Amino acid sequence: MDQKQELSLSRLKEEMELYEPIKLALEMEPGETGQLQIPLLEALVEQHRRTIECVETGEPFLASQYTNPAEILSAMDLHWYFPIQQMFAGAGTGGGIHIGEDLEAMDGMPLPSDCCTFLRLGLYYQVAGLLPIPTAYLALTEPCDGVAGWHAAFAHHSDWRDVPMFAPDPPYGTDDRAVNYYAGELKRMVDFISEHTGKSLDIDRLREVVEETNKAYQLWMEYNDIRRSSPTPHDHIMPMSLFFQTNTLGAGDPKKTAWYEEMVADAEMRVRENRPVVPDQKIRLLWYDIQPFFFTEVATWLAEELGAVIAMDMVSYCPYQIVDTSTEDTMFRGLARRAFQDGPMIRQARGVADNVMNDMTRIVKDYNIDCVIFPGHMGHKDMAASASLAQQRCRDLGVPFLYIGMDQADRRYMTPQEVKDKIRNFLSAMGLC
Repeated sequence: MDQKQELSLSRLKEEMELYEPIKLALEMEPGETGQLQIPLLEALVEQHRRTIECVETGEPFLASQYTNPAEILSAMDLHWYFPIQQMFAGAGTGGGIHIGEDLEAMDGMPLPSDCCTFLRLGLYYQVAGLLPIPTAYLALTEPCDGVAGWHAAFAHHSDWRDVPMFAPDPPYGTDDRAVNYYAGELKRMVDFISEHTGKSLDIDRLREVVEETNKAYQLWMEYNDIRRSSPTPHDHIMPMSLFFQTNTLGAGDPKKTAWYEEMVADAEMRVRENRPVVPDQKIRLLWYDIQPFFFTEVATWLAEELGAVIAMDMVSYCPYQIVDTSTEDTMFRGLARRAFQDGPMIRQARGVADNVMNDMTRIVKDYNIDCVIFPGHMGHKDMAASASLAQQRCRDLGVPFLYIGMDQADRRYMTPQEVKDKIRNFLSAMGLC
């Protein structure tokens, strides 16, 4: 194992050392939802452990972006990691162990400062040798020009230049022809994986995995329905984990399905007994973008100081459809539809603005939303283009709309305290607090 691979594993080992004491603390004193958080920590530790094991033993493994169907990788019995998962997994603690020094080092790279910070950080991780070099890389070129540039930079970096790469080609439309085309791209992806790892896809095994994730997604939608209740049963911590459990931490695992079942059962119990995690709820918010690294700091303050809860958020509200497993073609079409139409950021950025408007309208009505918070991440140019439309839609719905204009990854751009002040002043001006 070369020096750069050792460096990349050092970060994973540090994170494992961070998660283990948190897991032990939750086991000793779980609090309101500790029993639900423990499986998430276990999944994170297990994924890191497997990555380290693959690097050290030479076992084939992949780096894969979150849009590529995890079901296919699980069915092919391949380990993979999401290249910027460290940032998102560490969001509860501010974006990872070294986020401050990483941001400062990122500033020294020849990258435009108005480029999305997530992409710039991802490039820094690569250049600094902090990403384990995989057997092959499953990339993406949507939903924005920045991501396409990120893919090109990865492909041309000296450390990754010899890593075989495949990026499914996303069509522009969303009709049946587009779905069939992307299903063909996923089949090409399977051939690529087989060529470079020696692993083959068994369709019966894929069916088994997809049927398991169908159960998980069905439970996810059931849980989202429960979140319509007022007061909403959970705080921000548990809902923000729903996406990662299946999409980036594994798929087709009955243990993960059991976790979704526990989430539903716990939420039902809290509604039935009128025992929400956040008491005295006064304001129901929709957070319409991905959560910032310092989300826990802001969301906890909202709940404790203002009695405001995130009743729904953009990442949780993924309109995933159940995949038809009757034939190989129906499975690939269903996975294709999920991959290039339904995922967070993909749905909002590569699609028409109607996706944003219609989703926002339905959430505001279904979840009895008192105020829409539109963070306005500086790197999401697509969302900036939709902001005025979203504001007008909320005006039509009679719901206050707050555009912040922050950086979801870099607190230097706008500090958490400045974010809090903006929210407090706006809610006060609207008579909500």
